[in-house]
Amino acid sequence: MTAAAAAPPDADELGAWLHLLHSPGVGRDAARRLLAHFGPPQAVLAASVEQLLECVDAPTALALPTPPDGHAARLAATLAWLAAGPARRILLLGDADYPPTLLHAPDPPLLLFLHGRAELLNSRCLAIVGSRRPSAQGRDNARRFARDVAAQGWTIVSGLAAGVDGAAHEGALAAGGATVAVIGTGIDRVYPASHRALAHRIAEHGLLVSELPLGAAPLAGNFPQRNRLIAGLSQGTLVVEAAIKSGSLITARLASEAGREVMAIPGSILAAQSAGCHALIRQGAALVDSPAQVLEELGALPLLAPPPRTAADNANAPAADAADADDPVLRALGHDPLSLDALIDRCGWAAPALSAHLLTLELAGLVARLPGGLYQRRQAG
Repeated sequence: MTAAAAAPPDADELGAWLHLLHSPGVGRDAARRLLAHFGPPQAVLAASVEQLLECVDAPTALALPTPPDGHAARLAATLAWLAAGPARRILLLGDADYPPTLLHAPDPPLLLFLHGRAELLNSRCLAIVGSRRPSAQGRDNARRFARDVAAQGWTIVSGLAAGVDGAAHEGALAAGGATVAVIGTGIDRVYPASHRALAHRIAEHGLLVSELPLGAAPLAGNFPQRNRLIAGLSQGTLVVEAAIKSGSLITARLASEAGREVMAIPGSILAAQSAGCHALIRQGAALVDSPAQVLEELGALPLLAPPPRTAADNANAPAADAADADDPVLRALGHDPLSLDALIDRCGWAAPALSAHLLTLELAGLVARLPGGLYQRRQAG
C-alpha cells in the first residue's frame, strides 16, 4: 500500500454516508457536488434546505434531511457485515489509501465494500476481460496470460463472470499471484453461483470489491458500472475474446478514455468471439500474442501520479504549505481563479483525470469551486 490505511468509519459516520448515498435523487454526480460544497456527509445532512438548493434540485433537497427508506436496517446490516471478519472493510473517497488509479479515472466511486487484501488496490494491476462464452482456446489464453503476468508481480483484475473472467482469476491464483474481482452484486452475494468456491478463494488470497449495497442483485445495469471500476483500477486492459457488442468493449473504451493501455489478442476472422478484439486493434489497441508482449506493453506505461494529500495529511504536517507545493495541479493553479480549460492548458492533464483530482483537492479543503466553473486555491489556515 502506498499509504497507511484509514481508520474504519464509526457507526455515525457510516450512517451519514449511507443516508447520503441512498437518498432519493442523489446519484454519484449529485453526491460529489454536495461533498465538494459542504464537506463530509455529516455536514451535508446538517445543511438547510435553502443551502442544499445550491447543489441539487428541490425534490432532492427536501428529501435529504429525512433518512431514506430502510436506512436503519441497511446500517445495521452493514455494521454486522463489517464485524463478521477482519478482512472486511469499507473504503471511502478521501481515505489515505484510496487507490490513485481510481482517483485519476472518470467517475471514481465514493464508497467501496472490500473483502480480502485491501492493499491490492494500490498494486500494479492488469485487467483481463472477455466473453462469458469463450472458445476453449480463449479460456486457455485467459488462464495462461493471467498466470504468467501474475507470476511477474502484477495483480490480475476481472469481474468474476463466467468464461474469460473466471479463467483469469484462476490463472492468477494458480501462479500464487494476486487477483481482484470487481463484482456486479452486493459483496455478500456471488454471481454466477457456480463461482462461489472461486469467490471464497479470492476473498482469502486476493480481494473482492463492490460499489453496490449489501444484498444488491445481479441486475443488467450493474455491470457497465462495475466495468468502469475494472478499467479504473488497472494500468492496462487485455481483451481476450469479445463479440462486437459486449461489456468487454465497454471496459476497453473506458480504459482508453482514462489514458490506460488497451491490448487485444487476435483470433480467427471467422470467429464471432474475436470480432471485438479485431475492432479494438483497428482502433489502435496493441496486438499481443504472448504474455511477454503484454509485459512489454505494460513496461512502457508512464508511472501514474501519486495520490493527492488528504485533510488528515495536512493536519499532521507542520510544513503543509511546502508539501502542498508538490502537487502538480496546485502548482499549476497558482492563486488566481482559473477555468477547467485554462487549467488543462497549464498542467497538460486530460479533463477526466483533472476533474477527479480537483474533486479530491476540494474534499481536502485545498481548492474551492467558484461560480462560473472556476477553481481557486484555498489559503492555508
